[in-house]
Amino acid sequence: MTVNPSHAHRSRSRVAALFPAHARVLRAVLLGCLVALCAGAVPAAGPMRILVVGGHPDDPETCAGGLVALAARAGHEVACVYLTTGEAGIEGKGADEAARIRRAEAENACRILGARPVFFGQIDGATVVDKAWFTRMRELLERERPDLVITHWPIDTHRDHRACASLVYEAWNTGGRRFALYYMEAMSGHQSQNFRPTDHVDIGEVLRQKHEACFAHASQGITPETYETSMDHGHMERFRGIEAGVTHAEAYVRQDQSRAIDLAALARPVRVAD
Repeated sequence: MTVNPSHAHRSRSRVAALFPAHARVLRAVLLGCLVALCAGAVPAAGPMRILVVGGHPDDPETCAGGLVALAARAGHEVACVYLTTGEAGIEGKGADEAARIRRAEAENACRILGARPVFFGQIDGATVVDKAWFTRMRELLERERPDLVITHWPIDTHRDHRACASLVYEAWNTGGRRFALYYMEAMSGHQSQNFRPTDHVDIGEVLRQKHEACFAHASQGITPETYETSMDHGHMERFRGIEAGVTHAEAYVRQDQSRAIDLAALARPVRVAD
């Protein structure tokens, strides 16, 4: 069917005139539905298995902690996978002691978010991308049987983030592309580069919970002050919120060849079959 652009414009103008307080919201909702329909995105019909795979303890929390909290609260099964245990992440501490401290912090953060921690076993600052580790990542994902995996955006200044993305992508690509694959951002501009979101998730309802999980990583100097200043996490949440028309949001990119998931719908309580 061919639509005359001038007629369509007049129709939109009439809607805006009749419902001035709601026209913008209605337009945004309709546009979101159209985008989701075109991408094949559908809300979850039941509990989903979700993995957030980060390079270090604190990456899943700072990058995707809001989505993790929302999904876990809604009844989905969520795990945070840590590629390394942060062995090089505490100045003045040896690798073993640093790993012990950071593992405990990650476990505490996961308790706050309602997620399950999984430690993959690579070494912070010395990550390896080779056939053996590709195989181990594929085996992990086969055991976990996720419906959705979120990992680092591959264009990143941190080599451990790039390694994480590469291992996950290879496992997805060679494993039959059975799960939906999305990417998260880490301190965009400083670490993630050229990140152009396809999806936003409103995290306002769980903002405090996400922040508490991030502050659990005390060894990394994550405090209410640094979260908003030197680490830029707070700035990023507000900027993505502006993009999404809310106060605070997280942003994600869908892998083009991946099936689409309605990420925002993960916040809705899951329907459990009788």
